[in-house]
Amino acid sequence: MTTNKPVTSKEPIASNSPATPNATWTTLASRWVYENPWIKVREDQVLSPSGNPGIYGLVKFRNQAIAIVPIDAQGYTWLVGQQRYPLDQYSWEVPMGGHPVGEPPLAGAHKELREETGLSAATMTELMRVHLSNSVTDEVGVAFVARQLSQADTDFDATELLTIKRLPFDEALAMTLDGRITDLFSIAVLQRLALQRSEFGL
Repeated sequence: MTTNKPVTSKEPIASNSPATPNATWTTLASRWVYENPWIKVREDQVLSPSGNPGIYGLVKFRNQAIAIVPIDAQGYTWLVGQQRYPLDQYSWEVPMGGHPVGEPPLAGAHKELREETGLSAATMTELMRVHLSNSVTDEVGVAFVARQLSQADTDFDATELLTIKRLPFDEALAMTLDGRITDLFSIAVLQRLALQRSEFGL
């Protein structure tokens, strides 16, 4: 583990706001304060866009987030249930996982779908890309719709104990509205697919 190793940079982090084209964050110095196989945490000394000095903590994920909505010929989808450690709550989500940053997300989508549900998809279509928590991390989430499905066996990770549920897509969508699904990536993906349902024959 590498800690307290100073890294200096004078390059500003560009702002995309058209209303404030000159408002940027300036990084004065950086140091890595923690890392494990999944994340690295960096503390930066910064100047804010208003010119005030301060610190900023940035979480760098080693993986990009991959989410998949499988849809079968009957218009059913699959959800995965598991106990989430940070919340100490059970969570229903679309199949998802992490895939190494820099590697094609499509390969990760096929891998995660097979591992978590046992499904293979002849057709995998990218649906959306999102920033999952842009105040603390630059993590990117990539979501896919999987069609033309075939069933095989699951291959859970060693830390996973999952429940798999097949249900009508509209019921999964209703779960995003009544609070049964609280995972934001799952909500975004299911609601985006609902808006584009005619493109996928739903």
